Amino acid sequence: MPSSLLLDLLVVALVVLVKSSPLEDKKVNLLVILPKDDKYMFSIHRVQPAINYALRSVESNASLLPGFTFNATYRDSDCGNQALFSLVDTALKEQKPDVVLGPVCEYAAAPVARLASHWKLPMISAGALATGFMQKVDEYSHLTRVAPAYTKMGEMFLAMFRYHKWSRAALLYSDDNVERNCYFTVEGVHTAFKEEGYHMVVHNFDEAKHVDVEDIIHSIQNKERVVIMCASSDTVRNIMLAAHRQGLTKGDYVFINIELFNSSSYGDGSWRRGDKHDVEAKQAYSSLQTVTLLRTVKPEFEKFSIEVKSSVQKLGLAEDDYVNMFVEGFHDAIILYALALHELVKSGFSKKDGDKLVQQMWNRTYEGIAGQVSIDPNGDRYGDFSVIGMTDLEAGTQEVIGDFFGIQGNFELRPNLKTLWGTGRIRLVENKVFETITPCKSCGLGESAVTGIVVGALLGTGLLMAFYFFRKKYRITIERRNHHDDCNIGKHRQLREDSIRSNFSAA
Repeated sequence: MPSSLLLDLLVVALVVLVKSSPLEDKKVNLLVILPKDDKYMFSIHRVQPAINYALRSVESNASLLPGFTFNATYRDSDCGNQALFSLVDTALKEQKPDVVLGPVCEYAAAPVARLASHWKLPMISAGALATGFMQKVDEYSHLTRVAPAYTKMGEMFLAMFRYHKWSRAALLYSDDNVERNCYFTVEGVHTAFKEEGYHMVVHNFDEAKHVDVEDIIHSIQNKERVVIMCASSDTVRNIMLAAHRQGLTKGDYVFINIELFNSSSYGDGSWRRGDKHDVEAKQAYSSLQTVTLLRTVKPEFEKFSIEVKSSVQKLGLAEDDYVNMFVEGFHDAIILYALALHELVKSGFSKKDGDKLVQQMWNRTYEGIAGQVSIDPNGDRYGDFSVIGMTDLEAGTQEVIGDFFGIQGNFELRPNLKTLWGTGRIRLVENKVFETITPCKSCGLGESAVTGIVVGALLGTGLLMAFYFFRKKYRITIERRNHHDDCNIGKHRQLREDSIRSNFSAA
């Protein structure tokens, strides 16, 4: 046998020995795929301190994974196709990771989740929250979501509507047709309401362009009494000001603002701006409720927050809230993976048993950095949400007035809390239409009255004819609009070759 062939065989044998060595088996390679751009709340710079904190906790726990080490590699997702390229490049040029953390953006997460499932790699994300990722059987079989998906928020709205005995809603949302954050957010509500048979009116707008808030208000006026909104805090405020000026904040309407991420990019429920509209805005916000994640704080959370804040500030990133849903979520992702791997190793399996590892992470409850985290049998986190409302009109104070607990599926108003509408459920007449009735001051028919009748008849005839032509034109417009909406629905179902599977019928 030639010496060169012997040398090649020796090299191969050495590689195999190294790859299968106990030391290598106890080294976990994490691939974190998040955007480098710090405009995102889940950028690498913002999330990395939380991941480092969690890894130190795992490695310092002598009974959890003794002898194991973790190597985290960070790659840019760019919230797009770059996420898939990062996974493929890492697998080909270095080695296939043992677990993938991220991506967050829907269009970045979809192809990565498909490839991870094909390779049987566990993928854990605090994002990928759209409804389409629920389909775990084929495409997303190895995806675990450690932040409440939008469908979980839809369940919360369903429970809230049942509590108040509402069955109709207007859905208003901003849609940039790029990342479509509010689109996917409202999709979760739309899906839940559609299954329940609730009536919905949908109105979207692009905040990058002029937002005609007067037109938005006219589109819901005298139609739906409950208005659910997803938009930036400034747009939500402008809508509420317009609603107030049209008399829609006197108790006949309820406006609900969605804010899950503790960011001004979404409506944060704050009416105060220090401008001339503050007084008016405070009055308008008496009819606004804000849905957000329920926050529970443990003693360790304070320490975690301080460390994350310090690390992020050193990078020159200054903001009000350094610890958001994504930062918490990726910390909890590390803990979940470590717990599942610990149980797997005890049963005689290894980190390479991806199928078993994923199943070990599903259908369980464990302790996260801010409280208990419960993952359902489909690999999605149960969502606990709070509703914030104004409790003092004079001071403009807003407090948590109600909570939804995902495992139980119950919505409850907090006891012994004074709300502006009183106690118990908010009673609305959902099909109420305002009418202006002028009382009759004189029933006698003098000469002027007869003249008035004649003139009134002529005016009435003119109005009827105008109404006829308006109705005809309106019907044509609606038919065209419906045809346009049908086309949009068809386009959305094929958004991109690598898009997620969406069921939201109001693209």
